[in-house]
Amino acid sequence: MDKSWMHSDRRSKAYEFGVEAFLNFAVENLLTTTHIRCPCVKCVNLKSFGVGIIRDHVYFNGVDQSYKNWIFHGEPWEATINASRNVEEDDGHIRYSFVSEEIDMDNNDFGDFGSDPVPSSQKMGVSKPLSGCTNTEEVLPYIEQHMIHIKTAYPKFRKRTKWLQDKHNSTFIQWLRFKVQSELEEDNHGVSENLRWLAVGPNIAVPLYRSYLIKGIKFNIKAQDDVRTTENSGVYLLAHTMQVASAEDKNPILSNMGFYGVIQEIWDLDYQKFTIPVFRCDWIDSSGL
Repeated sequence: MDKSWMHSDRRSKAYEFGVEAFLNFAVENLLTTTHIRCPCVKCVNLKSFGVGIIRDHVYFNGVDQSYKNWIFHGEPWEATINASRNVEEDDGHIRYSFVSEEIDMDNNDFGDFGSDPVPSSQKMGVSKPLSGCTNTEEVLPYIEQHMIHIKTAYPKFRKRTKWLQDKHNSTFIQWLRFKVQSELEEDNHGVSENLRWLAVGPNIAVPLYRSYLIKGIKFNIKAQDDVRTTENSGVYLLAHTMQVASAEDKNPILSNMGFYGVIQEIWDLDYQKFTIPVFRCDWIDSSGL
């Protein structure tokens, strides 16, 4: 589809025809709602509206020219080119999986940003980290702000550590999206491009790899190791995490815990401007070994 109109003068016929072609394309690819994400420079696909409002936004604010692959409006997924990524594609065979547009990190045993996995805690009474994005320095101030927001909104629970952490895990992603959106509407907001795309969320089409090179270290999924003599699907993580005795435990303890795991899947989340490898692992608590 011709996207040259995105760089045209907003008063030109080319821009007008391009906007209408985009809106028609987006409406044709609607699945379950009458609202679509707004690609204007202020909303940057963080907010959804009806066609009329989006048309006004794109004219008055301008279209986000960095939005080149219209993945939120029905265009087929295109892999992000990342020169720093070194992936083994196993003779060119790459599987793809699809996740819901709103990824609930609290209900999935995902790994961490970069090469460090995150332990699955459903069977171990350990509080699961929210997602990989919590390990970036840009996001840490927002985590602190969100915890303050929760304690202010729910004063009766401000001393219940586990409840606060669970609430944070289940609401942070959506809160971050609206927080970043509100800051983008301010002059001299200081929101980086990386943080903006993190708030938007990854592509719902996710390539799955059997092998992946990170900083010269090759990681395999277990199924790949099962047919090889040399195995490299085992990982170890020392995590500072919350420990609870049971679901009724109101006095969790924060301490370091070691976990041994086996990589079951390797995901490559695409955030348009960068990709993030994620491990899904089966874990055991090594404290009892």
